[in-house]
Amino acid sequence: MKRSHFIKTTGLLTAGFLTSGNVLAHLLPFKDAVIGHDSHRYKIDMNWGALNAEFHPVNDCHEMVQDSKGRILLLTNHTKNNVIVYDRSGKLIETWGTEYPGAHGLTLSTENGEDFLYISDNVRHEVIKTTIDGKVVQVFKCPLASGKYKTEEAYIPTETAIHENGDIYVADGYGEQYIAHYNAQGELLNIFGGKGDQDHQFNNAHGICIDTRDAKNPTLLITARQQNKLKRFSLNGDFIESIDLPGAYICRPVIHNKNVYLATIWSNDGSDGSGFVSILNEENKLISAPGGCEPIYTANGLEKMYQTLQVFTHPHDVCVDDEENVYVAQWNSGKTYPIKLYRV
Repeated sequence: MKRSHFIKTTGLLTAGFLTSGNVLAHLLPFKDAVIGHDSHRYKIDMNWGALNAEFHPVNDCHEMVQDSKGRILLLTNHTKNNVIVYDRSGKLIETWGTEYPGAHGLTLSTENGEDFLYISDNVRHEVIKTTIDGKVVQVFKCPLASGKYKTEEAYIPTETAIHENGDIYVADGYGEQYIAHYNAQGELLNIFGGKGDQDHQFNNAHGICIDTRDAKNPTLLITARQQNKLKRFSLNGDFIESIDLPGAYICRPVIHNKNVYLATIWSNDGSDGSGFVSILNEENKLISAPGGCEPIYTANGLEKMYQTLQVFTHPHDVCVDDEENVYVAQWNSGKTYPIKLYRV
């Protein structure tokens, strides 16, 4: 499902910005609130990362990662500064990037001790590998040779996952829904998935990561967003299982320690502006949903989730730092900067 299918929301910004420019009026009631459940509860930082939008504007804040130096990198599709680099306190360090109009997916990979970024650009229809400061190293274009695509425009990549051996997996979440598997040299090794409702297929393969919690048996976790599922595959592309998250339109899975973190849009059809964060435990059970209802499991599985607190607007990605604080990037949220959640 392409982003144009989502209904744009209005009205959240009518009260305007307060203080430094990032505090929205709708967040003020949650100034001292603790959100989340059980072992994963958080307080909201009302001002984190707020910048002067005249000089450092954002459009859609799509994704965030933490690099080896502990810095937080934000990807936005505003071509005045596609990448904004913060310290953990939200202080600006630097910005770069003017050539990524469809900047959507951001993956960090440390290779031989050096950090690299993989930017999925759904306007350029390609994935670009850069150094941590933006120098282009490699470009992954539409895999026309696979026979799955008639035109380059049909390929709209949304996310990547990088294996420790250098292999790259690209999710074509807004295009034909295939997962392309490359080696480090950019040679196509495999392509699997595709549009459909069967177990091995996807309806909006929006996000992907490599699940290394079982170090001896790494697998792929891939979002089937419109199906309210995470799907697990072997590294060779064989379907293993589905993890059902009813009511949750999940963006990309992020692994931190033994948990899976997900930015989650919620509504009857995934089209409105509400949402929450989902946190799964080692058994892939939902244990906390900051901004959402308490997770309840019955004999039939997880009960349908929904938003309870209007903290988030179109949450698109989470980044979990080494202190287990969570940063939430949002798209179509009135050009606002990310929200930081302090773990308590």
